Amino acid sequence: MCRHLAHVGPTPVTLASLLTEPSHSLLVQSYAPADMRGGGTVNADGFGAGWLRHVRGTGRHDDPHHSRGVALYRRDDPMWTDASFLDLVRAVETTALVAAVRSATVGMPVSTAACAPFRGDAGGSTWLFSHNGVVRGWPHSMADLAATLPALDLLTLEAATDSALLWALLRARIAAGKDPVDAVAGVVTDALAAAPGSRLNLLLGDGEQVVATAVDHALSYRAWPDGGVTVASEPLDDDPAWTPVPDGSLLVARPGEGHDPPSVTVAAL
Repeated sequence: MCRHLAHVGPTPVTLASLLTEPSHSLLVQSYAPADMRGGGTVNADGFGAGWLRHVRGTGRHDDPHHSRGVALYRRDDPMWTDASFLDLVRAVETTALVAAVRSATVGMPVSTAACAPFRGDAGGSTWLFSHNGVVRGWPHSMADLAATLPALDLLTLEAATDSALLWALLRARIAAGKDPVDAVAGVVTDALAAAPGSRLNLLLGDGEQVVATAVDHALSYRAWPDGGVTVASEPLDDDPAWTPVPDGSLLVARPGEGHDPPSVTVAAL
């Protein structure tokens, strides 16, 4: 059922410091996850990483002398097989990242387009989105919700998967002017009503904030001394600074400035 993580902070970190170097990094979670809760044994059906790309300046997100874009790297192979990516992550720095390793639900396609994170523009921001879980009764259970989307949105889904449809629903609501936090909560509520028992750990980031849900699957977060915060399916190491997120919760994280700690709020959905 996949593993994913997001990071946002005031100062750049290497992708490797989150994806490959920790003792229980996302790379390790691709072949030896610790808390899949019956949703598979490995995450070998692809992977992806999207990060805020800093072109000039210090790399700090408040530096007026740099421009930004969102880079995306996805493959339908296991992360551990991609030597070029494992080398790349040591050289790239960012202040914001969303990444995932995939365990495809039976019956859904294994393709690069089906791998998170998904990237798209809405509400004046470029977003990265990941879904860890499964929509029960797919696709029939989601037919009514899918019918609320414009035909063009359905025709241009990146993949015929539950995750891609959840992303389309979320992106449409943000594009219509809904606050991203409310949009995430609304999509989860509506999906659970349509497909009870679904596992809906969603992860959304735009470089300024991370919005995440924990619905019938594991999620933890850690605040860092520099004001950054990482949200992950499983802690990246055994440090007690990791805090588990209660089931049925919505998390919103924003980076601190200067010596301020990050802002992390956790509330019931």
